[in-house]
Amino acid sequence: MPQHQAEVFWRRNGQDFLDCRYSRTHVLKFDGGAEVAGSSSPHVVPAPYSDPAAVDPEEAFIAALSSCHMLWFLDIAARAGFRVDEYHDVAVGEMGKNEDGKVWVARVILQPKVMFSGDTPPTPERHEQLHHAAHAECFIAHSVKTEVLCQPRLA
Repeated sequence: MPQHQAEVFWRRNGQDFLDCRYSRTHVLKFDGGAEVAGSSSPHVVPAPYSDPAAVDPEEAFIAALSSCHMLWFLDIAARAGFRVDEYHDVAVGEMGKNEDGKVWVARVILQPKVMFSGDTPPTPERHEQLHHAAHAECFIAHSVKTEVLCQPRLA
């Protein structure tokens, strides 16, 4: 099976560190060469120790679920003969506490809106089936305990 790699790099840069007043900003490097600024969520660690403009782990997790679902949806729709022109998801992660009282991403709600063209776009029922099939194939959704819901926004 293939392996995937990501690098996370942080440096103290002269900050005291032991007083817990240090920057949580770091760099995420991906195997294809992309680099993204990362940080803790400002909801968890307030600015200036978090960078609200950077990607936090919770956002990255939600984006990974959304992206995986979209990629499977596009593949399944193409193989079924439906032409997709646009796909826009506004995915939302809901925090909660698990049975041990630990905070976790309890639910992710995918809210994709898909624009089709061509002679025979899918019916609303078939559109729902395509999303169900995409969810059933998503590697990331298979890898987590978080509840993942898909609530398509019909065009």
